[in-house]
Amino acid sequence: MFNSFNRIQNVFGFFTTVACVFGAFIAATDLFSAREPSGIITPDKIQVGQQDNPQLTMANAHAHSVKGRPHYYSTKKEEYAVIRFSLDADLSSLFTWNTKNLFVYVTADWPGPDNTTNSAVIWDSIITNPSADHLLNIGPATLKKLRKSSAGKSIDPSRGKLKLKNQKPKYQITHPSGKIAQTQDVTLKLHYNVQPWVGLLTWNMPKDLFLWKTMSGGQSKKVALPALKVKESKDTNTKTSTKAKKAKA
Repeated sequence: MFNSFNRIQNVFGFFTTVACVFGAFIAATDLFSAREPSGIITPDKIQVGQQDNPQLTMANAHAHSVKGRPHYYSTKKEEYAVIRFSLDADLSSLFTWNTKNLFVYVTADWPGPDNTTNSAVIWDSIITNPSADHLLNIGPATLKKLRKSSAGKSIDPSRGKLKLKNQKPKYQITHPSGKIAQTQDVTLKLHYNVQPWVGLLTWNMPKDLFLWKTMSGGQSKKVALPALKVKESKDTNTKTSTKAKKAKA
């Protein structure tokens, strides 16, 4: 005879098995939803600046290299690159009834020594389905406006259509060596990460898999980061102006 504990254990094991099978079935349904992401990303005009605090001129330049300290107490100055970009992407096919949210991010990639690749995230954003809006860490007014835009919808693929122009980056680019200016072959790339309610996380597809297609576009042309502008000292300017006056005399 089974005691009460054994009966509870058997019932719990049965329902756990049913839940796992049901969850696997839900996750498998994503394979039958076509994914055809696409995007066009372009870096904007490149400018150069130099200062102690690189954040001061970010609003006035599209992309530039500046010098700054890695932290407040550091006496060492490092070079930073700041890139503004424009993005026109259609990720609406990634939103299904099982999509919880979509993590979108842009990286700047450039080749390193020994066939390595350097990659730095310069911008990211979390896009939720209406059913997951309550999970966002935003203010009540913003949340109310977001819910109003998708009232009565549990799925809103239109949120996956991104149009950004002259977008200010969230993060600066630096390098452990402290040197980033005049870096060649820098490419901006668009990435995504789909987080489902049930199932595995999925990233950009390296190749087509059934109805899941690789991203069309999503990569900019190669650009070179500019050199730092070196400001002439006042003494040099004074000497130059003095020589010019003597030459005229």
